[in-house]
Amino acid sequence: MKLSRRVLLVGALAAVSPFVGQAQPSTGRSVLYAAVGTELTQYDVDVTGAALTKKGSVTLPDMVQYAWQHPSRKYLYVAWSNGAGKDHHGVSAYRIDANTGVLSLLGGPVALANRPIHLSVDVPGTHALIAYSEPSGVTVHNLAADGTVGSEVRQPEKLDTGIYAHQVRVDPSNRTVILVTRGNGPTNTKAEDPGALKVFDYKDGVLKNRQSVAPDRGFGFQPRHLDFDGPWLFVSLERQSKLQMYKKMADGTLSTEPLFTKDSLPIPQAGQAAGTVHVHPNGKFVYQANRAAGTVAYEGKRVSAGGENSIAVYAINQETGEPVQIQTINTRGFVPRTFALDASGRMLVAANQNAMLLRNGDTVTMVPASLAAFRVGGDGKLDYVRKYDVRADDVRTMFWMGIIALP
Repeated sequence: MKLSRRVLLVGALAAVSPFVGQAQPSTGRSVLYAAVGTELTQYDVDVTGAALTKKGSVTLPDMVQYAWQHPSRKYLYVAWSNGAGKDHHGVSAYRIDANTGVLSLLGGPVALANRPIHLSVDVPGTHALIAYSEPSGVTVHNLAADGTVGSEVRQPEKLDTGIYAHQVRVDPSNRTVILVTRGNGPTNTKAEDPGALKVFDYKDGVLKNRQSVAPDRGFGFQPRHLDFDGPWLFVSLERQSKLQMYKKMADGTLSTEPLFTKDSLPIPQAGQAAGTVHVHPNGKFVYQANRAAGTVAYEGKRVSAGGENSIAVYAINQETGEPVQIQTINTRGFVPRTFALDASGRMLVAANQNAMLLRNGDTVTMVPASLAAFRVGGDGKLDYVRKYDVRADDVRTMFWMGIIALP
């Protein structure tokens, strides 16, 4: 019997996800964790009411950069740092209480040589992979059966890690790893650094160079994040404010060119940057963040320069994989650096990272950082419900947020 693409997709999504619970629908509870500076705060999630309830928090050794749930759902790994080029970087493991979502420290922190910008865990949960932006790189670490972070896996060959890595993901097959290297846009004093998707063969924690995908040699190509959807790969281009779709080939490589390229903004605008991207658990829709962080001077203050802070929604053609934009919706704040869907795909929360001054005529008001809650309809579209203000400033921004299903 020939399996449909939908059956194959469900199996692939069940294998791996940014937060495993997102891809494995559960009748259990979900919780949200949001990081401001060194503080990681838990919120209980009411999916039906699209509501959040603030609970307790834990304090990391330094500024939270990213976090990832173990496939067993029992552990959470949190990367932290005092910044690129500085001297205090590491990853900490936490046990997740199955009933409450409360985090308890699991072993001591593991020191890292550079700032970790992203981390993820492989499909069987035996290794954690950590991406570094400056210098661009990736390391693999053993995970013990009790969830603690162990030794780094020595890589037998020099890896092609590109320029300014921003994300590392393990393909649902567990045989391929993709390092998203953003490159850097041009400045008045420096030419553009090209971006690329660095594809590696992967087995038992060992990476092997396989392919570099860099359309136009990587110029005008600044990939930030990607997500998987069966045989397709959706990539968010930061500076270009575009969404691209690549096909995964049978041998684990990717198509060398995108099959589809779409603008993430209804009307392209200067000063915009696309953000992270997530596929809906049912594989029918994909979501992408649009961010505008620019400011201008007004009466001695820096106020918003305008632009769009929104979530773009695309319907995925189930035969071709083409993403077709069906909505953009305001996040009611500034710079939605991260967002997440709950396990059932019925609720989306966007983390507006920055507090910012907003000018309206002669009036200037402060718009706080916030968690904006949306209902997700059967058609994939978002309906804004409410937002929760979060205390943040220029130094302590809400740098990361995610929703997980409890064990």
